[in-house]
Amino acid sequence: MEPQAPNQLSEQLLLTVKKQQDTTALQKQMATLSLPALQTALASDDQKKAFWVNIYNAYYQILRIEQQMDKPDIYRERAFTIAGEPFSLDDVEHGILRKFRYKYSFGYLSNPFTSKLIKDLAVEELDYRIHFALNCGAKSCPPIAFYKVKSINSQLDLATQAFLEGETDFNAENKVVHVTALFQWFAGDFGGKKGIREIYRQQLEKDITGYTIKYKEYSWEDDLGNFVA
Repeated sequence: MEPQAPNQLSEQLLLTVKKQQDTTALQKQMATLSLPALQTALASDDQKKAFWVNIYNAYYQILRIEQQMDKPDIYRERAFTIAGEPFSLDDVEHGILRKFRYKYSFGYLSNPFTSKLIKDLAVEELDYRIHFALNCGAKSCPPIAFYKVKSINSQLDLATQAFLEGETDFNAENKVVHVTALFQWFAGDFGGKKGIREIYRQQLEKDITGYTIKYKEYSWEDDLGNFVA
């Protein structure tokens, strides 16, 4: 049997997690991928986003459920192997998908300690929509979907729209809008408050010019296995 392409393998791993089946063989395939072959297969940002979002969502579930890891170790520890290299969830989110932004800089600063490996694997352009695709097992997290290269842009738009519709409270009378705390934590990724207003215009066709933006409390209550129906 020929080995699966990395993007197909990431989808299969996530599907196996959803089915609550044994992921050992698939994790071994991930670990034994050739690094040069992985980099060749993930040549475009669309390929990178589809692969690494699936990887993040699959391994969060694996680490939390199978290995009983919890915050903060679940994010920080290099607890899984891909193409012979150890990775952490932070490596995937902040290093690769956020183009090596420093985790605690609200999205405004790069991490000066980023390894060459992470820089080589990172996306060329940061896409704010990935924040509405990554699932960290909490009640306020977006649900888990299976991201495919060919449809990644439409999928990310749908994920963004669905999340914003569900997590935003508009008060037209008082000109106040309550939004997800993700907009506060990663303000630079979204272009600050000006960018947030533009996102609502683009994604929901909602004009919040003149609205006061307030951030909702994020619920960290466990909500594991929250897959899109």
